[in-house]
Amino acid sequence: MSKHISPRRRALLGALGALPLLAACRPGSESLPDVVAASGGGASGLRIVGPWEIVGIDPSRSGYLFSRTEICETLVEVDDDGQFVGGLANEWQVSRDRRYWRFKLRPGARFHDGSAVDAHAVVQALTFSRQKPGGMGMAPIERIDAGDGVVDIRLGKAFEALPAMLAHSSAQILAPACYSVTGAVRRIVGSGPYKLTLLEPPQRFAAEASEYWDGPPVAMRSLHYLAVGRGESRALMAESGQADIVYSLDPASWQRLRGNPRVRVAAVHLPRTLYLKLNARHPLLGRREVREAISLALDRGGIARAVLRDEAAAANQLLAPVLRDWHDPGLPGLPFDLARAGEILDAQGLKKGPDGIRTNTDGIRLGLKLLTFPDRPELPVIAAAVQEQMRQLGIAVDVRIGNSSDIPAGHRDGSLELALGARNFANVPEPSVTLLQDFGLQGGDWGAMGWTSPALVEALGRYQESVRETDKHALRRRIVALLHAELPTIPLAWNRLVAAHHPRLDGFSLDPLERCYRISRMRWQT
Repeated sequence: MSKHISPRRRALLGALGALPLLAACRPGSESLPDVVAASGGGASGLRIVGPWEIVGIDPSRSGYLFSRTEICETLVEVDDDGQFVGGLANEWQVSRDRRYWRFKLRPGARFHDGSAVDAHAVVQALTFSRQKPGGMGMAPIERIDAGDGVVDIRLGKAFEALPAMLAHSSAQILAPACYSVTGAVRRIVGSGPYKLTLLEPPQRFAAEASEYWDGPPVAMRSLHYLAVGRGESRALMAESGQADIVYSLDPASWQRLRGNPRVRVAAVHLPRTLYLKLNARHPLLGRREVREAISLALDRGGIARAVLRDEAAAANQLLAPVLRDWHDPGLPGLPFDLARAGEILDAQGLKKGPDGIRTNTDGIRLGLKLLTFPDRPELPVIAAAVQEQMRQLGIAVDVRIGNSSDIPAGHRDGSLELALGARNFANVPEPSVTLLQDFGLQGGDWGAMGWTSPALVEALGRYQESVRETDKHALRRRIVALLHAELPTIPLAWNRLVAAHHPRLDGFSLDPLERCYRISRMRWQT
């Protein structure tokens, strides 16, 4: 066995912009409790505001929120460079044939109910997670066994992404008392520095420092998280001092707050891409030539400058430069060429009518419905820009602003035509896993729809079994080249996370993999 030891604006915004602060949600929903309200610069609590709602307490639904706030832990963790490090397992071994993994548990780890994080609890949590969405079900696991302070995982075949699966929030380890006999999660009892004390889905939860935490003492003794959907409201809460940290600022608010002495603003580039998802079962979108024409008609540079205020954000391929191993600088770019796009559609028999909208040879008008959501504040504005650029090409786009859940629902029932979404390719900290979820034989809720490539599936499968870096490098290049040529999804821009925080908050930093808020590192300056 080899041993791995880890160290420890349009009209869309115009209609919203006139609303007063907090008017978008039900009365009283966007306020933080008095118990934490005094924190800004002296007390031991922290008020956090973000756009992400608690859509369910199962780790496969909103587990990322409880990972980010350090309430729950996973067997394996990931550092800023994407390297696997210890979580509840402080070291692991893998057999020569790569089919047998042994994880040694961190001694002294305890759940927030005082029970030990033993091997049987870990096996139970992982067994239930395999039955739910999130990635563990993709691993070729034959069995998971509990030993004396160790967890053994036997695979049906080599699968190098196993540590990445175990680091995903859907594989969180909860206390045995959290589960029903069928594996349904009834409550959240984790093992991190903070224990849950209040849970009010979909908007808020609170936590306090756990007396059972076996790591370094924390200075921040409590936290309160509030989901606020409107980007303008979040920015105003930072500006007015109603929140100590506000995540996911829109570009306009970012620019405004940078000059405000009452807040500090931080930004970090993420492995997340803003993109168009297309239904390739649609009689037109199933043609690669039509997808190419749509791509050519998108002015990515204009969107990056005018909307994102970051010219370098214009995407020239699906995976961002921050994913160094997966970004291929040798690929040709994604140019903006409206004239060429029109020529392609003309050659496809899609001619402009008197109103400037194209029709096919049967006289059917080319109109598409585009779904997006406001959780990421830049998306509605980009949707308006895409709508106008498609109009210039001769495609009528009807933009619908709804919930993020509308996109996977439209994928499953076949009703989706176009969607503007955002995909973090390091949610599972090995991009090949997300790519396999999105572009496998059946496609994925956030990836391909009605499109598949046997060559791509074969390359992704070989990648999961490869150990030699030379082989993996060649396969990465093959995978990204296939996606670039076929455009089953069309990349628009690379994304960054922008946050504002109280100027007296010491130790604040942003996680480039968007896995953790790092609250245990923070303290109030005296």
